[in-house]
This record gives sequence, C-alpha cells and structure tokens, in this order.
Amino acid sequence: MFSICKRYPYIIAAFFGSCFFITACENDPVVVDSFFVKKTAVEEAFTVESYLSQGAKVKAKLTAPYMKRYMADSPYVEFPKTLHVDFYDDSTQVESTLDAMYARHFEFERKVLLRDSVVVINRRNGDTLRTSELWWDQNLERFYTSKLVRIYQKAGYQIGKNGMTAKQDFSEWWLLGSSGQRLVPESGVPQ
Repeated sequence: MFSICKRYPYIIAAFFGSCFFITACENDPVVVDSFFVKKTAVEEAFTVESYLSQGAKVKAKLTAPYMKRYMADSPYVEFPKTLHVDFYDDSTQVESTLDAMYARHFEFERKVLLRDSVVVINRRNGDTLRTSELWWDQNLERFYTSKLVRIYQKAGYQIGKNGMTAKQDFSEWWLLGSSGQRLVPESGVPQ
C-alpha cells in the first residue's frame, strides 16, 4: 500500500481533492442567479424642457418637473409627476395643449402612453378632450384610446363610450360608441 502512495502521490492528492469538492457546500441558486441579473440603468432629470421637430420645424414643446429614462433593451422615458405639451402649427403658434398626470414614451416604437386626468385643448376653437388614458402614435401622427372620452365644445359636448381616434393636431376626431351631442346649460359646463 505504501509503495503505491510513493509511486502515485499526485493521483492520490487529486482523488482526495475531488472528494473535497464533491462534498463541499452548495451555493444558493438565488444568490448565483443574482450575479447574472441585468440591471437597467436609469437616468433622472428635473425641470425638463424638450422640443419635438419634424421636417426641420418645431412641432411640440414638452415641459415636466421630473423625468426618468430607463436604458433597457426597449428603452423608455417615464414622466411620473405630470407633463405639459404645447403643439405648434407651421407658423409656431400654439395650436393645442396636452396635460397629463403620468406619461411613458416608448422610444423604439415612437408611442406615448398618457394616463390619469388627460386633458387636451384645441386653442383655435376651444374644444376640450378629457379622458383617463390616451395613446399618441408619432409614426401615424394620431391619438387614440379605448377608454371613455368626453369632448366639450362651445355648442355642447359628446361622449365616446368606447374611445376615440384623432389627428395629431386634433383638427379632426372620431368617437367610438358616441352618445351624441348635448346642449350646454346656461350655467356653464354640463354635469
């Protein structure tokens, strides 16, 4: 037996070493997986002012008190504390305004989700849109929603029970499941 130990000392050391690794403690899979979790980088900005241009013309100005940009595989920008957007016509006059309590801009898709107390006002004719959620597709230059929409006009108001779609400048809009126009009482905004 001792003669074998003298002849193969490295083999014996490797055997006992492998026994040590086989009987060693096992790592917690959750801890091991945490080393490989991809962390998303987040950029923050305060008192944001941003401009959107198309065809070398300013089309919109966005202002918000706070912004977070997530640098994920599909990056997006979040406005968790309100935002205001002024939309301009070709002569850079404010054509319409948009306000919302929350927004998320999906950069690759060029879509914006607006939520919570969304109000859009057409400054030319005074039409006002109110809804709880609104999507803006920059590629199609359209706004749309499947949520309840109320549009107030000088002559009355209309309700879209199943949502609406509109041109980006709100010069034309279509209600889905409309309940018709109602007269506004002399006391002011309808109840």
